[in-house]
Amino acid sequence: VLRDDFRQNPTDVVVAAGEPAVLECQPPRGHPEPTIYWKKDKVRIDDREERISIRGGKLMISNTRKSDAGMYTCVGTNMVGERDSDPAELTVF
Repeated sequence: VLRDDFRQNPTDVVVAAGEPAVLECQPPRGHPEPTIYWKKDKVRIDDREERISIRGGKLMISNTRKSDAGMYTCVGTNMVGERDSDPAELTVF
């Protein structure tokens, strides 16, 4: 089972370059409990990069750069399928 509705969709974030950015997401309920990953401009984010961490639905980018700006989507996934959240825009100025 994987429901359609996200418990929390990410919201738009505006930060100054060099500041941390946090996008929050709560995936839909499902069985088994869905895991999440994040996409930026439709490309999966590699959280092995040292500035990026994903913990419990939160995407945290430390020391943001202008190149981090874009549209972010949270994806909830389990063996039944995947659901995309509403996109949120990260603006870096």
